[in-house]
Amino acid sequence: MKIEQNLWSREKGWNAGEPGKLRGQAQLVLLFGSKSVLKDRVLTGSIRAAFPEAHFLGCSTAGEICGTEVTDDSLVLTAVQFEKSEIRGFSVDIRPGGSSFQFGEQLAHGLPHEGLKHVFVISDGLKVNGSELVAGLTRHLPAAVSVTGGLSGDGPNFKDTLVLWDDFPEKERVAILGFYGESLKVGFGAMGGWDAFGPERLITRSTGNVVYEIDGKSALGLYKNYLGEHAKGLPATALHFPLSLRTSDKGSCVVRTILSVDEKDQSMIFAGDVPQGVNARLMRANYERLIDGSVDAAKTSFDALGSSEPELAILISCVGRKLVLKNRTEEEVEGVRDVMGNGTVLTGFYSYGGISPFAPNTKCEFHNQSMTITTFSEK
Repeated sequence: MKIEQNLWSREKGWNAGEPGKLRGQAQLVLLFGSKSVLKDRVLTGSIRAAFPEAHFLGCSTAGEICGTEVTDDSLVLTAVQFEKSEIRGFSVDIRPGGSSFQFGEQLAHGLPHEGLKHVFVISDGLKVNGSELVAGLTRHLPAAVSVTGGLSGDGPNFKDTLVLWDDFPEKERVAILGFYGESLKVGFGAMGGWDAFGPERLITRSTGNVVYEIDGKSALGLYKNYLGEHAKGLPATALHFPLSLRTSDKGSCVVRTILSVDEKDQSMIFAGDVPQGVNARLMRANYERLIDGSVDAAKTSFDALGSSEPELAILISCVGRKLVLKNRTEEEVEGVRDVMGNGTVLTGFYSYGGISPFAPNTKCEFHNQSMTITTFSEK
């Protein structure tokens, strides 16, 4: 596997000269950037010209990751030449009236399954229920095929997001990339690091990702009561106070973040499913545990490769972590570097949600406020 990486910013342009060292050789170019940068057709057109034989996959973000740098309003380019593996992919537009589960089914059916090793998916960040998308995908993929990915971002704005597959980036799109080849090794891991507080409460009325009542009371009213003065900034301030859902008697939990609120019916709309009848607790930030969570995700994804060292790692962290960590944000990426070593190329973005199993041999989940890491090696 050969990799070329470059970072573009308005102030400095390309930090390592014009891209194209793998011109004619790279099969894949990953592009993660701010919405305004991705809309620059002169810039994206020049990238296409530099890699005429490659497929392009990317999205708008809430921050870009290049090595151990975390930047805003920039573009991270990572071109990959696979020496022993193949890739195939496509995208679907979100149809009015269609369900996220159906989009997942469509993506799963659209890829050839023979020889399929891993699937990486990037979705619109606001119009898709991440839990249902994962359910539709995994329902129709072979059991041995692992799935990771994430939801695109729009900084802290939550207005609209962009997804790119080969064509120019568009709103309301989901893209999938399939990896094929016996020599390819893929690892993955996901971890949060938030602290739960307050009593455990019961979700008493919800539909999909919309919660109406908690403990028989108005969900939004109860949430506002906990947030106090922070409630004035909803939904953005909710990124600091996600929900932890206990999904089984064994105590395993997933985290959910609010995307929007409806004052009229006092409901909250989350990025993924919040099933009726599950137990939930509010969570708040613990800086050290957030950073430790990223390190744990890195260790899990690293160890999954066995004797192989990762050549490429795609990091997808949640925007809420970035807003909480602020000037300490790079510490979670630096923690990943300490685990991976200098031989691994790190790329990725801050998102509105991640997709990954917690570890090998566990089912794929949709995660909010977590760091998800996918590692690749052909060694």
